[in-house]
Amino acid sequence: MSIFNSLTAEQFDSIGRELDAIRNREIADLGEKDAKYIRTLIKRQRQLEVAGRGLLMAGFLPPAWLAGVACLSASKIIDNMEIGHNVMHGQYDWMGDPAINSQTFDWDNTCTSKAWKHTHNYEHHTFTNVLDKDHDIGYGILRMSEDQEWEPRFLLNPILAGVLATFFQHFVAVQSLKLEDYLIYKTKTKEEVKAEFKPTWKKMRKQLFKDYLLFPALAGPFFPFVFAGNVTANLARNLWSSQVIYNGHFPEEVEQFPESVIENETRGQWYVRQMLGSANFEGGPLMHLMSGNLSFQIEHHLFPDLPAHRYAKISPEVRAICEKYGLPYNTGPFFKQSFSVWKRIFKLALPGKRKGGGKGTLATVLNKKPAPTGEQVPISRKAA
Repeated sequence: MSIFNSLTAEQFDSIGRELDAIRNREIADLGEKDAKYIRTLIKRQRQLEVAGRGLLMAGFLPPAWLAGVACLSASKIIDNMEIGHNVMHGQYDWMGDPAINSQTFDWDNTCTSKAWKHTHNYEHHTFTNVLDKDHDIGYGILRMSEDQEWEPRFLLNPILAGVLATFFQHFVAVQSLKLEDYLIYKTKTKEEVKAEFKPTWKKMRKQLFKDYLLFPALAGPFFPFVFAGNVTANLARNLWSSQVIYNGHFPEEVEQFPESVIENETRGQWYVRQMLGSANFEGGPLMHLMSGNLSFQIEHHLFPDLPAHRYAKISPEVRAICEKYGLPYNTGPFFKQSFSVWKRIFKLALPGKRKGGGKGTLATVLNKKPAPTGEQVPISRKAA
């Protein structure tokens, strides 16, 4: 049974107050050091991109090609994870700089910022790990919950997870379309899909043209080297970012919830759901940077609009709160969390439901009605 069920209303309220205090303190402390951090990082990311693309032009020399791929891969990962993801969460809106404002920023990715902010900022961060509300549970193609009804297609769970990782930026780009509603469940028409896909395809065309035609063409006779380098850099970015996301959401100990838990959910209950529905992984400063500090996924789910480079500082306090109230603080080495994720992927490829857990048990204990489906303000954005 989930520890969620053993907490009293008073404990939920106390947890909410303690976490609000951390958030309010950090928000009040935002200033020049945070602005310098993000501006310096953007400068370094651009330098890596210029170096990477330049070195790929000399790709007929193996050392230059390898260095170019490394620089371009690092550039794309940093742009995706520590800059794009965090800026579009509004972590730097307080600076008043339109270049790094969540309303105007766009990233080097095939996903439009508008679509991503709806499926990620709103749906995922409001309904974290709520089955049938959080589309990040399986992205519409994977079975990632024992409470998700098994279908024969889920026998391909491991293969589909690999395909999703390989083409991660493209799957994220079309995530808002919820293609399973058209391809599998037949609840969406072809015309609806085409209309919704237009802005995504416009962004995709731009990115595909830049990486696979424009820059390779600029290399003239070295077109194949630049083309191959761009393919490799995008693959590296996709595989790395997907595993970071997997590790933060899908280890076996991470909990999932029924819709009933979000009805009349208090701030303290929302905070606890974030902690139970997330996982961290350990590493040094470079690991944290290259993961966009999503190595602190628990802290990110608690405070999604707080600059992510601050998560390392507050993580001991969050962990202490978990220990105080008997809540698990799910963390471990990167490869340990990765093994747990893939174990879950293989396990859920087969039919069956684990006894003593999951949606049915939690829903029965809480005995609540399903939550309304209308739009609402994410609790993470409400004033503390």
